[in-house]
Amino acid sequence: MPAAALKSKPLPTQSTAKRPVLLDLPYAPVEKRPLPPGRPRQWYVTHNRRLKAMRLAIALLDSGVHMPNQARDETIRDTAELIGVHPPSDTTCHMVRAFMRYAR
Repeated sequence: MPAAALKSKPLPTQSTAKRPVLLDLPYAPVEKRPLPPGRPRQWYVTHNRRLKAMRLAIALLDSGVHMPNQARDETIRDTAELIGVHPPSDTTCHMVRAFMRYAR
């Protein structure tokens, strides 16, 4: 019997599954490091908003939401609650959709 016939099929991934693969829980954020000192306050606000939007965009993509028009504010806020981050503002929701749009 050929060796290829003995190999078991790999588990389906998000791209090969018939239905969306559920988000693996618990979500473990990466270790936080201190931000560089001496920047204007607006830089820190924007930086943290980008990080939050990126986390949400990744979680949405993992849960099967692939197009920006599928990511309504309610969907994004539900995902935020699921992964344990504070509900995003309208601006952050807009940024999540922008990340999904330009990642293609």
